[in-house]
Amino acid sequence: MSPDTFFSREVTLVARELLGAELLVDGVGGLIVETEAYHPTEPASHAHRGPTPRNASMFLGPGFVYVYRSYGIHWCLNFVCSDASAVLIRAIEPTAGIEKMAERRGLANPRELCSGPGKLAEALAITKAHDGLRIDAAPFALRLPATPPAVVIGPRIGITKAADLPWRFGVAGSAYLSKAFRRA
Repeated sequence: MSPDTFFSREVTLVARELLGAELLVDGVGGLIVETEAYHPTEPASHAHRGPTPRNASMFLGPGFVYVYRSYGIHWCLNFVCSDASAVLIRAIEPTAGIEKMAERRGLANPRELCSGPGKLAEALAITKAHDGLRIDAAPFALRLPATPPAVVIGPRIGITKAADLPWRFGVAGSAYLSKAFRRA
C-alpha cells in the first residue's frame, strides 16, 4: 500500500495500524509502540481552527510529516492523514542506532530513549527542518509490520481538550510506552 493510500484513511485506523511499524530517520529508530490520533473536528487537534503558519503541513495532504514544538521545549513528530488529521508518534522501541540515540539523549537505558514524543524526537534528531517532508522519502523510512501486534487502547494523555477520547493506541505489553495504559 502506498503512503498516499495508507494515510488517506480515517486517522484512528491509521494510528492503530502504525503500531509495530519500523520507523527510521537517517537509519536511526525502531518499532512504533505508541500513537495518538488527532482529527480537526475535535479541539485538541492543531487543525481544529484551520490553517496557520504553525500547522501548514497538516494541510499538505496524507503522507506528509508535521513537526511542532510542544511547550516551547520539545519537538513532536506526526504523520498527516486525510482531512488534515494527524497521528502523533508517542513512543518507539529502539532497534537501530541505539548508540547514537543514547548519545543524543545523554542516557544509556534503551527503555528511556524514546518513551515519549519529546524524547523520541530528540533521539531521532527531529527538528522543524523535518516539517513538511514526505514520510516515504529520505531521511525517513517506514515499513509496516507483517503481522499486526496486539493493541491496547485508552484516552490520550498530556492534553486538556477532548482528553476523554479513546484515541491513544499502544502495543500490548510493551516496555517502551511513554506511560502505562489504565486498566478498564
